[in-house]
Amino acid sequence: MRHLARVRKVAHVSMMTLPEPGRIPTFDTADRLRKARETAGVSQDEMAEQIGVSRRSIVRYEGGASVPRSAMLLWSMRTGVPMEWLTNGEAPPTGDGGGAGVHPLGLEPRTH
Repeated sequence: MRHLARVRKVAHVSMMTLPEPGRIPTFDTADRLRKARETAGVSQDEMAEQIGVSRRSIVRYEGGASVPRSAMLLWSMRTGVPMEWLTNGEAPPTGDGGGAGVHPLGLEPRTH
């Protein structure tokens, strides 16, 4: 019986319309705040205490009901996530032109 149910489930999945390949999900500020906090291993209660707001405020920020404009820097510092990514989803510039192709002195690739 279990095998038959499993076959039916697989058949159902194969008949679904699949999304277009290459789709990239987007994250809004609320998503990025939550992801930053969770990745840093900080609970909502800890975050609230450490940045000086209520837990309810943290829930509102991560739910998208409001944006922690005055606490964004503290959120960034506490989670170790760049402010640029928290606010607009973009990685900050590295300051060295991206670092592509840069090698430590003496370890440059051979040229002919």
